[in-house]
Amino acid sequence: MHLTLQVAAGDNRRVGDEHRYVRVQAGYRRRLGVEVGVIPYLRGDPDAPHEGVTLRPRDGLSKPGVMASHIGHVLFDADGVLQDVPGGWEAGAEPYLGERAMEFLRRIWDDELPILAGQGDLMPMIAAAMADFGVTAALEEVYRAIWLRIEPAEQSLSLVRALRRNGYGVHLGTNQERNRAAHMRQVLGYDALFDTSCYSWELGVRKPNSAFFVEAARRIGAEPTEILFIDDSARNIAGAREAGFSAEQWTLADGHDILLSILDKHGVAAV
Repeated sequence: MHLTLQVAAGDNRRVGDEHRYVRVQAGYRRRLGVEVGVIPYLRGDPDAPHEGVTLRPRDGLSKPGVMASHIGHVLFDADGVLQDVPGGWEAGAEPYLGERAMEFLRRIWDDELPILAGQGDLMPMIAAAMADFGVTAALEEVYRAIWLRIEPAEQSLSLVRALRRNGYGVHLGTNQERNRAAHMRQVLGYDALFDTSCYSWELGVRKPNSAFFVEAARRIGAEPTEILFIDDSARNIAGAREAGFSAEQWTLADGHDILLSILDKHGVAAV
């Protein structure tokens, strides 16, 4: 079988001796008027899929078996899904605030909502709260001890890599203020891991507002119905569904076997 595709510059392609496929972004698929999935090597012409169905491999080796799914992209939340705060947020604040740690954190969390949508900087707010609570340590030290105490979940990140190998677009959609977002981008290396990163402070709107998901879909370059969203918050799941996404609630505490079953339910091949 010989296949030639004319695609615009910027399309993501991979070619290998034993594993050959062409991945075309959803926007270009619509422009071409076809659904392009994965073409396994050494197989005959497949039956034409039903309208709106994309053929994708069961695993990264492009075995002959394929799965039918309209999902071409997976959008992941960060905290509680891809990364954890060891011991909880309170553990980082207790050395500086003792029994008032949660009181301090709740004040910040209540006041930071506009900042998560890009309206202002969190650091002066933390400095003011530290002064009110009598904390004399350096601002940078306290911020690093509480907000940057992030432990990536390696099983989740391995799953992200597997999905990308299988030809899916894999993206990040998270509520973050600018300083923590920069740490995640640069220190944790998330920019290299995800196709598209949607940080609330950059989008100018935070989850669960459906406008967050509308803008995320625009940046991803896909219809909302082509995106599966995974988040640990029921409110965020509701916001995503309102915007037309497929969405499922999952958290690290649920275990990755449950996450794999969720992906399988949506026809997403993760292994």
